[in-house]
Parts: sequence; C-alpha cells; structure tokens
Amino acid sequence: MRRPVAPTLVIAGCLALAGCGGSADGADAAPDLSVRVAYMPQPVTDSLAAGYLTVVNESDSSDDLVSATSDIAGDVTVHQTSGQQMKEAGPLEIPAGGRLVLESGGNHLMFEKLKHRPKEGETVSVKLRFTKTDPITVEMPVKSATYQPTSAQSSSTSHH
Repeated sequence: MRRPVAPTLVIAGCLALAGCGGSADGADAAPDLSVRVAYMPQPVTDSLAAGYLTVVNESDSSDDLVSATSDIAGDVTVHQTSGQQMKEAGPLEIPAGGRLVLESGGNHLMFEKLKHRPKEGETVSVKLRFTKTDPITVEMPVKSATYQPTSAQSSSTSHH
C-alpha cells in the first residue's frame, strides 16, 4: 500500500516552521532594561545641559543605547569624554547582566538647543532608544549644578 506523500510533507514543513519562532526559554526576547539614578544638573547656560543615568541590563542578552530625544531640547546626543575632550559617541553597549553608566566626566547625554533652561526642582522627560529594546521614557529630576549622586540613590526611576 502506498502512503500519500503530500500530507507528510505538509506536517514536516509545519514542524520546521514552528521551530523558527522564538525559543521557549526566552533567549530571543529583548533585554530586560531599567534606568536608575537619572538626573540633570541645573544648566549653567541657556543652550546646553547634561544628563546622567545608569541603564541596568538584567538579562542574558546585550543591547545598545543608540539615541535619545526630549521635548526640552532641539537635539539630544550621547557624548563621551576622553581627557579634556568631548565628542559624540556611537551606540553604547549595555552588556548582558551589566550596566551602562552615564556620569560626569565620562559618557553622558548632551541636551543641545534648549527650548528653555530647566530649573532645580523641575523634571525633564527623555526617551531613550535602543537596538533591541522598546524605547524607555525617563523622568529626569533637575538637581543643583553641584549635585553628586550616592550609591544609596540607586532606586529604579524607570523600568521596561
């Protein structure tokens, strides 16, 4: 007796396609990112401000911070400081199980073409964009120009 080949091929094809989806253990899922210790020192000029924060990655997959936007500025760029020079940075990696720290004297956000100069006590909204993860909106409090965070201030301000 001869068995029909077509149904067997259809079933085999469906099983093969089912295997092309994401893995059951979530390895293909976007990284689990959260943002902590976000703040902006009160700007000393009318046109520029800096922003600092830490992006924590609690997954087994790395991601990259690629850009940022804010209603308060015409442009928000990711900068890196090397010695006494500051330059625009390309995508910055958030390693699997690690963190990306944007801090004074190192990598940071640069808010350019400010629409108004934020004052201490205000909050600035910034949207962070990543390679794999959906954008995260962070509410960044404006602190005194001399503010320095402590390690105790690591509570989460935004989570994806």
